[in-house]
Amino acid sequence: MTIVITAFERSPDGGKGLARDTRVRWALEEAGQPYEVRLVSFRAMKEPAHLGLHPFGQIPTYEEGDLALFETGAIVFHIAERHAGLLPDDANARARAIAWMFAALNTVEPPILELANARLLEGDQPWSKERLPLVEDRVRNRLGQLSARLSAADWLDGAFSAGDLMMVSVLLRLKSSGILDEFPNLAAYVARGEARPAYRRAFAAQLAINAGKPPAG
Repeated sequence: MTIVITAFERSPDGGKGLARDTRVRWALEEAGQPYEVRLVSFRAMKEPAHLGLHPFGQIPTYEEGDLALFETGAIVFHIAERHAGLLPDDANARARAIAWMFAALNTVEPPILELANARLLEGDQPWSKERLPLVEDRVRNRLGQLSARLSAADWLDGAFSAGDLMMVSVLLRLKSSGILDEFPNLAAYVARGEARPAYRRAFAAQLAINAGKPPAG
């Protein structure tokens, strides 16, 4: 059965790899699974056909035979469980990798998204100048905790796993802010993730769409 994912017809980030379909592409590349991409316009995302796949009108979605999934974390988890390469064989290590997936999405990403909104959507508000340092401090607090846990290790818990895939994907949102560079071990951690061949293939495929080339898969 062919795996089909959806992606932005034109990504808001212009192909920088920040759209969430990149996370799914990366997981599929790590697992060595071929896939096809169906491009969706912003208008089509709010139409009944797409809402039947994703009730909140977002991307990505994942279809494989009779199975249709939404939410990036759920999709990556499904890929990791179904195919080798993203979760350890040892039961305890597997559970820890899954815990890191949840931590990336539920603990680390929220303040990072709050920072993005504060800068991009609220920058012209009269209270923005006072609020922004508070939001930045919340991000630094989380990064400090993560940095201490990672220490000098290459990955969060032994070998690379879906937990690292999700965490690196979340931290990538901070590259342009300069905050990530305040934590050299985290900046190096993200660079290791970006250097993985599977990530590079996923990034190139998303970039090609925004450069007007056919989607790769």
